[in-house]
Amino acid sequence: MANTKNSYDESAIQVLEGLEAVRKRPGMYIGSTDGRGLHHLVWEIVDNSIDEALAGYATEINVVLEKNGSVTVSDNGRGVPIGMHATGKPTPEVIFSVLHAGGKFGGSGYKTSGGLHGVGSSVVNALSKKFKVTIHRDKQINEIEFKDGGKLAKPLVQTGNTYKTGTTVNFLPDDSIFTTTKFSFTTIAERLKESALLNSGLQITLKDETTDKHVEYNYENGLQEFVRELGEDFKKITDPVTVKGDVRRIEAEICLQYTEDYNETVLGFANNVKTSDGGTHITGFKAGLARAINDYAKNTKILKEKEARLDSNDLREGLIAIVTVKIPEDLIEYEGQTKGKLGTPDAKAAVEQITYNFFNFWLTENKVPATKIVEKALLARRAREEARKARQAIRDTKGKKQGRSMLGKLTPAQGRKKAINELYLVEGDSAGGSAKSGRDRTFQAILPLRGKVINSEKAKIADLMKNEEINTIITAIGAGIGSDFEIADINYGKVIIMTDADTDGAHIQTLLLTFFFRYMKDLIVNKHIFIALPPLYKLTFSDHSFIYLWDEDELAEYSRNSKKKFEIQRYKGLGEMNADQLWETTMDPDKRKLILVTIDDALAAEKAFRTLMGDDAEKRKEWIQDNVKFTLEDKAADIIIEAEPTVKIEE
Repeated sequence: MANTKNSYDESAIQVLEGLEAVRKRPGMYIGSTDGRGLHHLVWEIVDNSIDEALAGYATEINVVLEKNGSVTVSDNGRGVPIGMHATGKPTPEVIFSVLHAGGKFGGSGYKTSGGLHGVGSSVVNALSKKFKVTIHRDKQINEIEFKDGGKLAKPLVQTGNTYKTGTTVNFLPDDSIFTTTKFSFTTIAERLKESALLNSGLQITLKDETTDKHVEYNYENGLQEFVRELGEDFKKITDPVTVKGDVRRIEAEICLQYTEDYNETVLGFANNVKTSDGGTHITGFKAGLARAINDYAKNTKILKEKEARLDSNDLREGLIAIVTVKIPEDLIEYEGQTKGKLGTPDAKAAVEQITYNFFNFWLTENKVPATKIVEKALLARRAREEARKARQAIRDTKGKKQGRSMLGKLTPAQGRKKAINELYLVEGDSAGGSAKSGRDRTFQAILPLRGKVINSEKAKIADLMKNEEINTIITAIGAGIGSDFEIADINYGKVIIMTDADTDGAHIQTLLLTFFFRYMKDLIVNKHIFIALPPLYKLTFSDHSFIYLWDEDELAEYSRNSKKKFEIQRYKGLGEMNADQLWETTMDPDKRKLILVTIDDALAAEKAFRTLMGDDAEKRKEWIQDNVKFTLEDKAADIIIEAEPTVKIEE
């Protein structure tokens, strides 16, 4: 973490516009006002501290979940400038109460930064009841406080003297804006761990004052530890290999390992921001690696002279890789609003060159693992050919009959607007029958799952194609599988998994999510996969009116606060509901609760799927006991999925 020469003082802070719109439209700035948006507040403040670390000034970041529900984030960086700003106000007041004010816009404050827009601190202030900043800088301790969404409560004042430097931010989220203000220790810990892995030598601690939980992260070789964790459940072909380089002001660090696994895991980051949709740096890495391995295979005659070069997809079977780049502010570009995909054109050429030059040499110097990599790719090519032939079989005469037989299980929607249509994957024939009767046939299709869904974490793609349930799902969705998957061809805007709220239902959900994660990942990335959340209870009153409650917590709260007498019916499964009940609780867009499946934490998602679907039964049992409660407050939702009700149910 070398120091940059960039100045960080009052003149480095640029102001673009005011704060007024944030409280009116918080979703525009943090994505949502549910648990996901709540945790985004933490990321915004932590990312500012990480920017100080990237610039070479901070070595420690501490996060505390306070007993009063607030969060404190502190670092030992330079401290926010405390002098007067050009606007005539103290610089901290401008930074924390004016939107788009920060040291990230003019290029004078930071060489690289994770914040494309730099709106973080002021947005957190706007969405907080209380917001306090303590600054250690220029041998002084200064404090400033805000309240009620950014209103100045106490102006900047010196409270003491110090030889330390750094910034401490404490904020209390506004419960009138967020649907929940309860922070998840697990979610924050996973994110902080990821940040520590990406920044070797940076010490990050997290403490929960309400439970005394405490974790500390500090990695000497972060990327190697990152890759080792992702590959710990698989037999390795190579040890983690790391390469660093810079081309045309773009720095890249890449760490990879080959394993005997059938899946590929390539994670990308740009200026410490996770690029879950990939981008130019990932494209460059894949191209450089494919070129290096193909050149080695040709030069060593493993590939015959007239034999076709190995496909890049085949070369990445069993690959685990982390690709992280640092790009100057004047070059960084993202596609879309979410920073999920890097768009910097020069990043492709830079990363491709760095990757090719290093691995062209490494493969020659490490012939035993290099040859194993090529041989594994050749096996992957043969398996891909087998899968292609299996898919082609559906298109020939016999295959068309088979396809019609498979789709005979499907009760299709009558509407032709694919973006609106929904496909329900329903556990069992009984619930499938009720769903067929209760659905809105204009846009809802039903596909009952009768047989066993294969574990795609362990299976080869050729074996997947032989599984009847998986094959039916592939045919129904209509967009292909794996590298042939085309998101534009999907037949449904929503694919909704509907199972019983028990361990068997959870297992089916996990098998399906694993399949989508591994072979139709774009369905998750583009927010097409949902989980239906049926109610657990029906409460019937003496006047024959009734309400539904979704979990034990809702029942306990209602029982405490209601003076009415009622009878309780607990649903043990979807099959106990008739068609009308299933419609009004689980399928009616105006009343149902759906869980949107997202990939918010790449490391946690990979580890969760491999734990749940791997060979270690004890580890799987421990994870389920710690995380799965079958409620909207599930910790599992923090790790694999993000709870997001389609609408709030009014009672």
